[in-house]
Amino acid sequence: MTAPEHSNSVGPDALAVLPADFRWGSATAAYQVEGAAREDGRGPSIWDTFSHTPGRTFNGDTGDVAADHYHRYPQDVRLMAEFGLNAYRFSISWPRIFPQGRGTVNQAGLDHYDRVVDTLLEQGIEPMVTLFHWDLPQALEDEGGWFNRDTAHHFADYAQVVLERLADRVPLWLTHNEPWTVIGQGYSRGLHAPGYRDYHKAGTAIHHMLLGHGEAVQRFRALAPDSAQVGITLSMAMVRPWSDAPADVAAARLLDGEQNRVYLDPLLRGAYPEDLDQLFPTLFDPSVVRAADLDVIGAGIDFLGVNYYLNHIVKADPTVPVLGARLIDPPGPMMSAGIAAVPAGLHDCLTRVHREYRELPLYVTEVGASVHDYVDPDGRVKDQTRIDYLRTCVESIARAVDEGVDVRGLYVWSLLDNLEWDLGYAIRFGLFYVDYRTQQRVPKDSAYWYRRVIEDHTQRARRAGERLQ
Repeated sequence: MTAPEHSNSVGPDALAVLPADFRWGSATAAYQVEGAAREDGRGPSIWDTFSHTPGRTFNGDTGDVAADHYHRYPQDVRLMAEFGLNAYRFSISWPRIFPQGRGTVNQAGLDHYDRVVDTLLEQGIEPMVTLFHWDLPQALEDEGGWFNRDTAHHFADYAQVVLERLADRVPLWLTHNEPWTVIGQGYSRGLHAPGYRDYHKAGTAIHHMLLGHGEAVQRFRALAPDSAQVGITLSMAMVRPWSDAPADVAAARLLDGEQNRVYLDPLLRGAYPEDLDQLFPTLFDPSVVRAADLDVIGAGIDFLGVNYYLNHIVKADPTVPVLGARLIDPPGPMMSAGIAAVPAGLHDCLTRVHREYRELPLYVTEVGASVHDYVDPDGRVKDQTRIDYLRTCVESIARAVDEGVDVRGLYVWSLLDNLEWDLGYAIRFGLFYVDYRTQQRVPKDSAYWYRRVIEDHTQRARRAGERLQ
């Protein structure tokens, strides 16, 4: 493959401040890329049900086939190695391991991920495993899903089975991916599976998700080798008031509470934010949040994953239900998924955790740009917009590192174009273009750019090491 001509660098200063052992990776999620939805004993998830319900996803798109990563992972791992990636974050499909969410283990599912891990290691790529990336087994949803406290215990049981099989070879683990998106989009706004619209009850689902995290961490401490580490990934948003008016400031704080503090505070401070008692009243109900629950949730993680996409400017508006606020897009270009492109905000999210909560290792477990990609007559995907966005993200990470934040890796979303949940296949985030008809992978210009950045960083780190010898 011949690299296209375009700007390759993020600048020597940015690369110089990143750690020599920095992880340069990409990320995927099982339901978005695997396909093989009914193969090898996999049970249905809430996303199978949701996507097959008319009107729930763009064009009725489903993950039945997706990018066929389940069958094509050896080819995709070779692409990662060819393009210099040294890390890969992927998720395990809970219903592949427990088709009914609990009970009998599906050995074929475990065997599949066993092969994936070995294939990555053979290519010198470090695996990071996410245990829950939104595909709750439908059988558990039928019993109440995350409204049901038992789901937290079933999640810990599932985590234990996976840990017993893979923890000897996987050094980095994440319990949940983006609890806010699961809750905010799936329980409060009804845009994602399972499709509820109930802010007040959503607090119960928040608590049970976090309790499942805490119980899984307990299993991890008992089972995993000392060399392995565990964390959770949060989707952090930058939230600013429209003005200094007290109503705008209060509205922005409420939204920040809904998206950020309701997860950061129990994980890192051991308590839910008291100012959210009206928005999520069940978080302050002792029949839901029982004695010692918060001790389990806040017992301690080894690192925090940060996913970054969202910037909000918030203006108070009493006509808007529940939150009483309107979101105003910040200045700058819009990505094809309808997200404002403000990559510099990543720096502020990373430094906020470091400054306001705890100095602990951070990984940027997702950041990416959705672009209207297409393969041109020369066979190229010219996604300069994505390159520009990612360049600024790398510079933002480097600036945070320079200010003392311990950031250890970047996992670009995403390795492959895939099913972007309710937005279907109309949205593309991948470094590699996927022709869904033929399943051909085409490296985008951003993939070549990323390879050059990794090469530049590796060379600088090697020269620095030689100077120290």
